[in-house]
Amino acid sequence: QDHQYVKTMAEAMEGGSSLAGENTTASVGAARLPDIPVANRPTCIICLGMAGSGKTTFVQRINAHLHARKTPPYVINLDPAVREVPFPTNIDIRDTVNYKEVMKQYNLGPNGGIVTSLNLFATRFDQVMGFIEKKAPECKYVIFDTPGQIEVFTWSASGTIITETLASTFPTVVVYVMDIVRSVNPVTFMSNMLYACSILYKTKLPFVVVMNKTDVVDHSFAVEWMNDFEVFQEALEQETSFASSLTRSMSLVLDEFYGNLKCVGVSSLLGFGVEEFFKAVDESRKEYEKEYYPELKRLQQVKETEEAAKREAELERVRRDRGEGEPVPLVPGGRDKPRPPPQGIEISLGQEEEEDSDDMAMGGEEEGTAEKLESESFQKFLEGPHPKQ
Repeated sequence: QDHQYVKTMAEAMEGGSSLAGENTTASVGAARLPDIPVANRPTCIICLGMAGSGKTTFVQRINAHLHARKTPPYVINLDPAVREVPFPTNIDIRDTVNYKEVMKQYNLGPNGGIVTSLNLFATRFDQVMGFIEKKAPECKYVIFDTPGQIEVFTWSASGTIITETLASTFPTVVVYVMDIVRSVNPVTFMSNMLYACSILYKTKLPFVVVMNKTDVVDHSFAVEWMNDFEVFQEALEQETSFASSLTRSMSLVLDEFYGNLKCVGVSSLLGFGVEEFFKAVDESRKEYEKEYYPELKRLQQVKETEEAAKREAELERVRRDRGEGEPVPLVPGGRDKPRPPPQGIEISLGQEEEEDSDDMAMGGEEEGTAEKLESESFQKFLEGPHPKQ
């Protein structure tokens, strides 16, 4: 099991001792996806759902179905508070983060402990990606089981990090598991659809709705409500509360949402509808390759262009701060090619130097003439007659 080698995410044990997984090798974090085309990469299935919707049982069912087809998936458990997992996992967050010790050390409640555990796990999710990338040539599906408190994963920073990291490398499909037994009430059904719509527009990933527990209640009524607005309105006539009026209005808004929604009825207990579910997943994968992946590449190119422009602007600012001018062009002979002076400006540096040298020469001649006259006058004085004393 790969979870035996996952690196320590945080020190959440009493006395500062490390959590499980101290034998992580350095090569795991450095693992990179081989040069495999997108069409040959495994599909990541992220299972979301309300508490009690049968999400974990559904993961167990599809896991058993894939094992029966001799194509075992790579399974990852992201629920740190679950007591027992009814299926074998390749990576389990409980082997990395001790949920109860996190609550004790950080003085948190149950939900706060789950959020913090996921945050600690997300700080080393690159190592999880390394394990998935190693198994990419062998596995066709990677299945993620998330916490029962759906808002903990859907609206938390760690959930966003995990989802976007997966979608940036692998074809990713979000699966929303809803309890069809609880959705026979039109108001409850609309609440589930609104939540599914919010998850779809937040993740912007291919989306599949799984109506679970069809062995108890057939899901055909829900499909009819989604396809026929009038039938849903008739079901709401028995409701007279304010919520029913709001639901009636919202049903018109969600009509376009229903048109492109993939919906499958599944019985996790008996295995009904599992084949139809994987057909919907394969169609969603094609949607990822056709729409999401090209858009992702486009956004990456835009980001790289913006970063390159930003780096160039920073270099230009540094050059200006250092006082560096424009580069001087060189002639083939190796000498600097003189640049013409700017128009309208006269340069007269040599004239001033010549005037100074002329002034110095003229000053020297005048001093020589005065000394000569003084010498001649003194010589005449010596040679001339002198009065007798």
